[in-house]
Amino acid sequence: MGLKEKIKLDARLKKIVLRLLINPVKCRPQWWIRMFQRTYIHRGRGSVIYRSVRKDIVPFNKFILGRRSVIEDYAAINNQVGDIVIGDDDRIGLHNTIIGPVTIGNHVIIGQCVTVSALNHIYNDVNELIDEQKVSTKEIKISDDVWIGANAVITSGVNVGKHVVIGAGSVVTENIPDYCVVAGNPAKIIKQYDFAENKWIKK
Repeated sequence: MGLKEKIKLDARLKKIVLRLLINPVKCRPQWWIRMFQRTYIHRGRGSVIYRSVRKDIVPFNKFILGRRSVIEDYAAINNQVGDIVIGDDDRIGLHNTIIGPVTIGNHVIIGQCVTVSALNHIYNDVNELIDEQKVSTKEIKISDDVWIGANAVITSGVNVGKHVVIGAGSVVTENIPDYCVVAGNPAKIIKQYDFAENKWIKK
């Protein structure tokens, strides 16, 4: 059993290690961890992370940014509860929030102020404060060749298919098949490409 697994299984030890690594008030990596981010942030050739991006990135989970991909100003990237893998030729828009575990394919465009969060707070015990209960995570997967409009929200556990368009302001709570256009809250399919007829069909 590796050190990481031992820490996960020992609640007391896990709490001590997290306190050393994560500021309990700011909920971000301690300053001394952030000093070494260049050594554990894996970036492809030609990738760009703008200086104003909030990088809540820790060494015990993966963060990979593919070739020629860009994370624009004032985005927040958080891999503290799960890996974040971003493919090649992607654009993560202004003011995006991405909380892992999240996998994003290649040639993905994410508009402004989009939230992609695989994290949920557990609230079941009414005798305990919500912020003192555990969190749950379920990976979000976004396939290649996807366009996500401004102010959309992608929720925990969702899989987004290939060549999908998500309308601005949509809240995506269910999986989306390939070659669809979705919109609304909750998001519904409004068009789907029919390869037999070689055209988009309204739903």
